[in-house]
Amino acid sequence: MTGATARLEMFKDLLADAHRALDLSFGFELWDGSTVPQDLPTHAMRLVIARESVIASLLRRPTLDTAVNAHVAGLLDLKNGTIFDLATQRPRGKIGRQLRSINKLKALKTAFQFFKVPANMPRPLDRVKDNPAARDGRPETNKSNVAYHYDVSNEFYQLFLDPEMVYTCAYFSPEWHDDLAKAQIDKLDMICRKLRLQPGERLLDIGCGWGALICHAAQHYGVKATGVTLAEEQAKIVREKIAKLGLQERVKVVVKDFTKMEGEFDKISSIGMFEHVGIRNHPDYFRAVHRLLRPRGLYLHHTIARRAKRSDRAFRKLKAEYKALTRYIFPGGELDHLGMSIANLERFGFEVHDVEGWREHYQRTTRLWWERLNAHRAEAEALVGAQKTRMWLLYLAGCSLAFERSAVGVNQTLVSKRTRGPAGLPSTRADLYR
Repeated sequence: MTGATARLEMFKDLLADAHRALDLSFGFELWDGSTVPQDLPTHAMRLVIARESVIASLLRRPTLDTAVNAHVAGLLDLKNGTIFDLATQRPRGKIGRQLRSINKLKALKTAFQFFKVPANMPRPLDRVKDNPAARDGRPETNKSNVAYHYDVSNEFYQLFLDPEMVYTCAYFSPEWHDDLAKAQIDKLDMICRKLRLQPGERLLDIGCGWGALICHAAQHYGVKATGVTLAEEQAKIVREKIAKLGLQERVKVVVKDFTKMEGEFDKISSIGMFEHVGIRNHPDYFRAVHRLLRPRGLYLHHTIARRAKRSDRAFRKLKAEYKALTRYIFPGGELDHLGMSIANLERFGFEVHDVEGWREHYQRTTRLWWERLNAHRAEAEALVGAQKTRMWLLYLAGCSLAFERSAVGVNQTLVSKRTRGPAGLPSTRADLYR
């Protein structure tokens, strides 16, 4: 028996012990085509380990980064199931406690054999460095961060977004459904109602994406809308959309850092942009919104948030999943907690009128995005490559699961630029939920 064969047999034996100890409902397929358990049905879900260097790499660097790199490289994958199935079938209880029955000497001997294997597993994501300067808040840095995420390819986003290309949380009303196009239109309309848009008012949408909100608000509420973005690829689509709809006199898009914008607006919206700002840059952000908004003008602050912790120090301690997200998907991004946003809004001259949580709406949105991208996987791979497609599928699934488990939430907070006297709002919110 060769060294490689003996090593494989030792690993299979140890993996079988772990499978029994954890009482797993899925199995494993190894690099030689064998399975654990040995009689795993053909149709059963299994985690595929394509090379023994994956095990060698995980032993040397047992981190989420190693596992994500292995998955993106196509060396650690699921067959006959999805990440959602894996999450449903994960072991219950404390894994470490359940694995105590495994023979420690056997585990050490097996590990020793894999330390002889070169850890030469491809790590395609290592070229994306964790750069603290990505959070310095400078306009050129912000533009680079946005380009990294949004200038991938307009065609790529079209594979999984709705026809209006809305890349933020949808709103499912009057009940849960799977019509993403309807849910996004309902979201746009809810934003307009919360801002109580009136004909002729000036609306600024910070981080306008592909222009869905500014065009919807101009068409259906008669406002003069300005969208500001740092993504050149998005702006091209927005300009084409404005021309196609004949809205040149009422809608425009500007490519610049919004803190450099001038003028005064009756209403301002920020829908899913605040996550890119970075906590150290929050004061500059809120000062800019306050400067651009007329007295008693309304501002809708829509953003993803983490849960507050027992202390600020505990809040600053980040989980591996969060670090991976800001490194590989959203460079420069940081999530605050709801209390931090509320405090900053009040601190910088706003009066808070309403807060609404949309966590489950975003869980459903990201799940539908994942399903649509997965259904168009071949086209996505042709556009951006197999590795980036796997990364995005993992990202969308991870987001959906995080919202499902209440690890993160998303909130819409309506405020006005504070002055003395009446706020000028109706006595109830009944008209919003018509």
